[in-house]
Amino acid sequence: MWPGLSLGHSCRSVHGFPDPLRRRMYNNLGANLAVVLATFLAVAAVVLIHYEGLILVSRLLARHNALKRGKLLIGIASVLSLHIAEIWVFGVTVWGLLHWPDCGQVLGTTSGHLLDSVYFSAVIFSTLGLGDIMPVGPLRFLVGTEAITGFVLVTWSASFTYLEMERFWRFRP
Repeated sequence: MWPGLSLGHSCRSVHGFPDPLRRRMYNNLGANLAVVLATFLAVAAVVLIHYEGLILVSRLLARHNALKRGKLLIGIASVLSLHIAEIWVFGVTVWGLLHWPDCGQVLGTTSGHLLDSVYFSAVIFSTLGLGDIMPVGPLRFLVGTEAITGFVLVTWSASFTYLEMERFWRFRP
């Protein structure tokens, strides 16, 4: 069971929050708008990071004189570094929104540390969905959007890696 989850108590909702708290979360227009704005800013930031990063990686690989295996390692390490940076952008965004209770909460963690938010973001971004932590409230909009964005960016990275490797395999020195 989820920490704080109460299914049998009559004054609690399904997620363990008193009904007035749950209503306040969704009825606070400012908190809802903050989540939507933070989501769009985070998505814009990670897409730009990814785009600019892939351009730099492509240029680096074209200029690099390493063997094909070296280029492969450089390319994969670079793409993974981009994803880690993007996970941190979402993690910091989640962490910031958690400081405003009406934006929502994350069940399953009580510390509120930045690294908990980054871990949560990594699980969501990768669409792994372990289920040990769960968002509640307006924050779910950010989390759902992060999962879609992560899927798109991972797929973009796979396509990029394939195209770069195809170029290396085609032109044999």
